[in-house]
Amino acid sequence: MTRSVVITGGGTGIGAACARLLAGQGDRVFIIGRRAAPLQALAAETGATALVGDAASGDSWRDALLPQIMRQAGRIDCLIASAGGMGLGALGDMTDDEWRQALDSNLNSAFASVRACLPALVNSGGNLLLVASIASLAAGPAACGYVTAKHGLIGLMRSVARDYGPLGVRANAICPGWVTTPMADEEMQPLMAAHGWTLEQAYREVCRDVPLRRPASPAEIAEACRFLCSPQASIITGATLVADGGAGAVDVPTLAFTSL
Repeated sequence: MTRSVVITGGGTGIGAACARLLAGQGDRVFIIGRRAAPLQALAAETGATALVGDAASGDSWRDALLPQIMRQAGRIDCLIASAGGMGLGALGDMTDDEWRQALDSNLNSAFASVRACLPALVNSGGNLLLVASIASLAAGPAACGYVTAKHGLIGLMRSVARDYGPLGVRANAICPGWVTTPMADEEMQPLMAAHGWTLEQAYREVCRDVPLRRPASPAEIAEACRFLCSPQASIITGATLVADGGAGAVDVPTLAFTSL
């Protein structure tokens, strides 16, 4: 049976890579985002169905997104909540609007998406995957909104795993490190401007102390997502898979000894 897969943030980055991979293996894929152009381009490339809407809006899910998915597919077997965005700035520097935007794009979008899709996932015995971050596990500098929202995703995932596991729904999260996405490219810009680096040099520098010494590609993260959403992961729920090139294994206080 062909699976019905819903991917938020599906127009670019990790969400787009997941759409390519899963559509390529025969799944029926629905990609959701706020910008029509990248969604439509990817839909033309992969055969996915593009749905323009705000994943953080319960009204958008109720009135438009969910009815279209159910009308066309009749079921949802997998939800990949990949919508996300910035949330930069130390706490004292953030405005109320910036704080709300960080929560909407990174946490509220996942909440609204999971809540809307849960009845269909219960009916299908399906699963969901939240695309979190190593910022879900530790704090980077001047990224209060992003770090807080990404930490919240882990709590959301665990709550769903506990409450809906008895109904047959699996819930997991993936925590990538640096990934060469458009959002990460944008984060490299201050480093490039300050040091005169190319984009490749900036990525190399931010990964200097990462054991694998490089960022991931979106396709690599998509492969990990595919596994967590597959029957091969049927006993895995409530889990957080870290895909960071080994960054989390580094004992930061010992970095000074590296050059000895």
